[in-house]
Amino acid sequence: MSLEEYHKAMKQGQKDVKAALARGESQGLRVLPEDQDALAVRRESLGIVEIPVELLDGTCNQLRGDAFSPSYYPILQENSEFARKWASLCQSHLNEGIRDPIKAVEYLHHFYVVEGHKRVSVLKYFGAITVPGVVTRLIPKYSEDPEVVAYYEFLDYYHMTGLQFPVFRKPGEYGELLEIIGRTSREAWSAEEIYTFRSLYFMFRNAYYRQSSSEREDLSESFLVYLKIFGYQDSKGKMSTQIAQELGKIRQEIRNRTDNAGTALVLDDGGKKPLITLPTTGKLCAAFLHGNTARASEWVYAHEYGRFTMENNMRGQVRTLSYENVLTDEEAGQAIEDAVSKGADVIFTTTPRLLAVSVKEAVLHPEVKILNCSLNTTYPSVRTYYPRLYEAKFIKGAIAGTLTPDGRIGYVADYPTYGNIAGINAFAQGARMVNANARIFLEWSQLEKGSGEDRLREQGIIYIDALDRLSANIGAQLPGSHSLALAVCRWGNFYQSIVQRVIDGTWKNDQRGSSAINYWWGMNQGVVNVLCSRSLSTGARRLVDVLKDAIKAGRLDPFYGVMLDQQGHVAHEDDAPLAAGQILTMNWLSDRVVGRIPDYEELTERAKILTKLQGVERREV
Repeated sequence: MSLEEYHKAMKQGQKDVKAALARGESQGLRVLPEDQDALAVRRESLGIVEIPVELLDGTCNQLRGDAFSPSYYPILQENSEFARKWASLCQSHLNEGIRDPIKAVEYLHHFYVVEGHKRVSVLKYFGAITVPGVVTRLIPKYSEDPEVVAYYEFLDYYHMTGLQFPVFRKPGEYGELLEIIGRTSREAWSAEEIYTFRSLYFMFRNAYYRQSSSEREDLSESFLVYLKIFGYQDSKGKMSTQIAQELGKIRQEIRNRTDNAGTALVLDDGGKKPLITLPTTGKLCAAFLHGNTARASEWVYAHEYGRFTMENNMRGQVRTLSYENVLTDEEAGQAIEDAVSKGADVIFTTTPRLLAVSVKEAVLHPEVKILNCSLNTTYPSVRTYYPRLYEAKFIKGAIAGTLTPDGRIGYVADYPTYGNIAGINAFAQGARMVNANARIFLEWSQLEKGSGEDRLREQGIIYIDALDRLSANIGAQLPGSHSLALAVCRWGNFYQSIVQRVIDGTWKNDQRGSSAINYWWGMNQGVVNVLCSRSLSTGARRLVDVLKDAIKAGRLDPFYGVMLDQQGHVAHEDDAPLAAGQILTMNWLSDRVVGRIPDYEELTERAKILTKLQGVERREV
């Protein structure tokens, strides 16, 4: 009987070896180098710990390495002494169980067995989840290698939890996990917290391997994606059957992360229209969720105006639903469910704060197309959209550069988020193009210390760009400021184009493999424009028209040529313009800017929420 089990295990081992050969990997166990002191700065005895079987893939004995497949299944012939000993241990396990812990060395999440190779093999064959072992940990020398950086983050996590799982090999992922769980301190977890997390992890592991054909896929990465979408608190206590159902709905999200597919920027409204458009049998339904009201928020008003414009222009092809003042994920979930029940085919959520719930609802309702107004997100289940406002900022910078009498121009930004830094630098580029002496004095409106615009006025700066509006401070005799130019977003054009894609059936044409889709449209797509006051001179208005035409035609790019950062370092010097991805993720300020990107702690609570979702990672100086 035990030899029959060995035969089955050997067949699995042979299959494992063939798979490793096809991947170009070693067909046996990993072998820990003999000079262990060269690997590590110190040793640490962990005592007896539970070792996840998927992490047991090594040996400290070269001779043992050829007796097992990479996944610890036996591969020696059935008539060997090794086979007889394996079968005997197998029978002992069936009779009374294997209780003695193995001995192992752990290095960078790989466990190298010192004693107990056959015990590991038998237990793994019979489906054990963990194997008890007396473990010595080798702490690697610190370096900038991402895997080593991530391992040092793991050490902090291990000291909090005592858990060997999950395993992340990219910096920042343990921080992501702790944030999802809601742990902000480094205090040790309670026994109850450890038990709850451990139970959920193993429920997920069971569901994952039930659906996966290979144990070498990214279990931990998938676990992280699952928690980000469905939430830790909501997932505690779930059974593996429910997790398996939900897991099947987020395969696209997992592939995006494991393939490092990121975001694909769609920069042009180039959707191909079919040669023949059949009449629709009924109206398409588009729903809109807003984080405020049109009465209280210019942002919501602009989107609502876009909704009305789109509905009117499409002449009966579309009916719309609108949900205002949706403040929480719970309210958003209820609004989306209501919209779906009322026949919504496409749903637009118009604030980044609704991104997470948009993703969750999108995977639960794959029949509905959901888009969120945000930038640079990596969730392929929803598509995101945002205007290329830096083009308008460039033109307004040129206007301000022609007007300033002393070269000083004020600029008030709101949040240090994706796209906003590009807008600041584009404004500086436009001012520099027409005025070599131009300097941009940067302030922020969402700081705890108060209004940035007031601080600029106190410095006597006349021309200030704030909240997409370029204004002139006209002095004490006529209090206030006079508007000169305004950047506007024509949301109706965007919404009409997206809805038309759904109607025409060309929605799928924008798909880019497992990448998330981000529509980043500007002037050439009719989504961004600059409106000028009649008080501007004829020459200034003509300059604006020339610059708009040049940008639309592709003859002018705001970020062409050599650009220096505030430290005088060359940030860009190629003959070609900056790539769209580089513009989107700018984390440095031009040498023409006087000011800085604020620290997270300086922001208002409202700004912190958006910055956490969409904030740029500042470049170290």
